[in-house]
Amino acid sequence: MVHDVAIIGAGIIGTSLARELTRYRLKVVIFEKHPDVSMGSTKANSAIVHGGYAEGHETLKGRLCIEGRRRFRELEDELHFGFSETGSLLVSSDDDLEPLERLLESGIKNGLDDISIIGMEEIRKLEPNISEGVKNALYCKGAGICSPYGMAIAMAENAVENGADLFLSTEVTGIERENGIFTLVTDKRDFQASFVINCAGVMADRVAGMAGADGFEILPRSGEYLLFAKGTGKLLQHVVFQLPTAMGKGVLVTPTIHGNLLIGPDASDSGDREDTSTHAERLQDVYNQAKKLYPDIDGESFLRSFSGIRARSSSGDFIIGPSNVKGFINAAGIQSPGLTASPAIARMLVGILEKEGLKLEPENSFNPFRKAMESSPKDLHYREVDRLTKLPPGSRERIVCRCEQVTEGEIADSMERGIAVTTVDGIKRRTRAAMGWCQGTYCRARIVETMERLTGELPDGSYDIERSGVSRIEKHGFLDFLKAHKEE
Repeated sequence: MVHDVAIIGAGIIGTSLARELTRYRLKVVIFEKHPDVSMGSTKANSAIVHGGYAEGHETLKGRLCIEGRRRFRELEDELHFGFSETGSLLVSSDDDLEPLERLLESGIKNGLDDISIIGMEEIRKLEPNISEGVKNALYCKGAGICSPYGMAIAMAENAVENGADLFLSTEVTGIERENGIFTLVTDKRDFQASFVINCAGVMADRVAGMAGADGFEILPRSGEYLLFAKGTGKLLQHVVFQLPTAMGKGVLVTPTIHGNLLIGPDASDSGDREDTSTHAERLQDVYNQAKKLYPDIDGESFLRSFSGIRARSSSGDFIIGPSNVKGFINAAGIQSPGLTASPAIARMLVGILEKEGLKLEPENSFNPFRKAMESSPKDLHYREVDRLTKLPPGSRERIVCRCEQVTEGEIADSMERGIAVTTVDGIKRRTRAAMGWCQGTYCRARIVETMERLTGELPDGSYDIERSGVSRIEKHGFLDFLKAHKEE
């Protein structure tokens, strides 16, 4: 079979595009080399729905950010991935308003009508716990937070339900074109397609090179984060940024959609595309910067660290459009605000495909809605939690994860949505099992047992972070490092 469109990469851009294409009578296929969607920078970023003022209107980033942001409420209503319009503050400890005024002007040019510069009194009404040194801020009412991996999972599930083919653990290793048809060589078998969309993230330049469509370079930039326990996000109500630098938007402080406190990222141009290790020195710098904004941040509530790799392009902007190889289209260099822009990027790519000759005939049976994930009460008394953990395996009410109070029914539901979930981390991203205080010490074995009973197969442990060989700074190591360097 010849697919109309082949998408390489199942991050937020690839999955959003796949869903958008299933609105039409097309044969769509997505390839992802990892065993799940959202395994690259999509699962390891700031989870911010940006306001749309930081990038100039002359850039694709600037134009697509606000267009994408405006679709999040509609998408949340359809797909239930987790989104909250919290608003954001870009803060300054300086009396000079000129940097904020420049960004205000940029936002207005990009089409924003919900931004303003506010002073100390208004800032403290919005954020009573913020540092007294903060004097001015650019306030954007419509910015927010979301679950980025939840969004990609929801997009993929809906795309598959609407007819897209998804091949996980399938790496594209070669691309050939003959007589107007692409042959995609993978580590499983060959596939054919009329058009190919390159959504390969940090590997996008290498994928383009396979097709002879090179002409840009991905310059990977890593960013490290600190995540704090559930409930710590109550310290603040908004996403709080510092003034951006040449290296990016700087360390931010934000609640997550699930009520955690998240701080980061820093920025390092190491050149490594796959190393997501974290480092005590870098995390200490992130922590200290965040403490300057919120002195009440408590290191004892630190839960885990993580790192993401941003697919920064040599052009400095998104690279979206046809290449020198007819039918091969790039969606590359999608770093911040790529998550926010993703709905607009998907629509832009559909328009490019139509201009390149793809016939778009609406699919009347397209269903934009995805059933919300099964959810049980999360505020149970510990005695009730203890009782429910002792229910026999096979009971949907049985609690598998005590910290997050995740039931077997929720795990089963996450595995019955058209995408094979083959790792504990896949369950984790869908249900939050093993994301609590004990970080899976209690529930990991119970998750594995549940998955094996439901599928008849043991989950693949090689991709779970605890067994992957990636070095992450854990809580006690980080706190010991802070203490040692405080005393120096």
